[in-house]
Amino acid sequence: MAHPEHHTSASAVPAAPGAEPFDPATTTIVVVTFNRSGLLAKLLDSVSRMDPSPGRVLVVDNASTDDTGDIVSAFADRGVVEVAYHRMDTNTGGAGGFSEGIRVAYDLGATWLWLMDDDVEVLPDGLRRMGVWAERFHHVQGRRYDYDGSEFYWQYRLNIALGIPIPFAAAGFDERGYRAMNSGCFEGMFIHRDVVRRIGLPDPRFFIYWDDSVYGWLASRVTPSVIVDEFVLKRTREIKQWDMGLRHLNASSDRYRYYILRNRGIMKHYFEAHGAYRPALFTLGTALTFGKEIIRLVAVERTARGTSHLWRGLRDGRRIARDRSFDVMPALAGPQTG
Repeated sequence: MAHPEHHTSASAVPAAPGAEPFDPATTTIVVVTFNRSGLLAKLLDSVSRMDPSPGRVLVVDNASTDDTGDIVSAFADRGVVEVAYHRMDTNTGGAGGFSEGIRVAYDLGATWLWLMDDDVEVLPDGLRRMGVWAERFHHVQGRRYDYDGSEFYWQYRLNIALGIPIPFAAAGFDERGYRAMNSGCFEGMFIHRDVVRRIGLPDPRFFIYWDDSVYGWLASRVTPSVIVDEFVLKRTREIKQWDMGLRHLNASSDRYRYYILRNRGIMKHYFEAHGAYRPALFTLGTALTFGKEIIRLVAVERTARGTSHLWRGLRDGRRIARDRSFDVMPALAGPQTG
């Protein structure tokens, strides 16, 4: 499928006062991978076609048992871009992988961190397109194509009181080319190190689900955060979906079903710590999340099996929510750089 062109002129995006000019070499692409070396190879190959190139690619390997290490070594030997490889001792999930990846990239001095899973590829001019906006915003989300080349819709706004994405947030863009967001997605988050310094690292205790939503919300509290009308990524893995027109409902797994309910206990602590927790409405949001997962089971996966994982997640989430010793992730020490 041919991709529609989306062009944004640098002159059309005025720089924020005091913003530094964007230098692609200050960008580190942070990739988290686990036992998907074939997909990782496609992503790294797409990096070799980028113009401009990033300064570094950091691959965080969540203790893969396949040939991931060999794939990274072979790519590094090509000398296309500086490569760092960080292998975890155990599988810490996407949350743990991105938490560690952001820590390592930050410590290596990256000014800009571009986060992505291993099941996407970067479009050749993706970094140039993101760089146009980097001179104005310090937390940017680009757009991506789905596996079949269609435009992927991401729910970029959260209803904070309910703690759920707003399913009917506008999908179109006006002449500004961006929309304000208060969420985040680690499949393409483009974030400045000073925002990382101020909000700290993603919480690895999420393991999977809600980790990037909460992290994006924290970022939106300290800096204007936007999704921009720039296609910069394409998904390379096909996922079973229920096509609802503009929006799709993806298939899930028993593990996801568990964590989407369990992790609401962690989310509650973050909202409470920042004065945004509304008990009755948050409970309603949890019920709506439960209902959505039932719909996903029936409409996408054509089964009623899996509800036990939802109930188990709900139970464990309540236990976490009642834990008064739970502390949210702290800000990072260090001087402001941007």
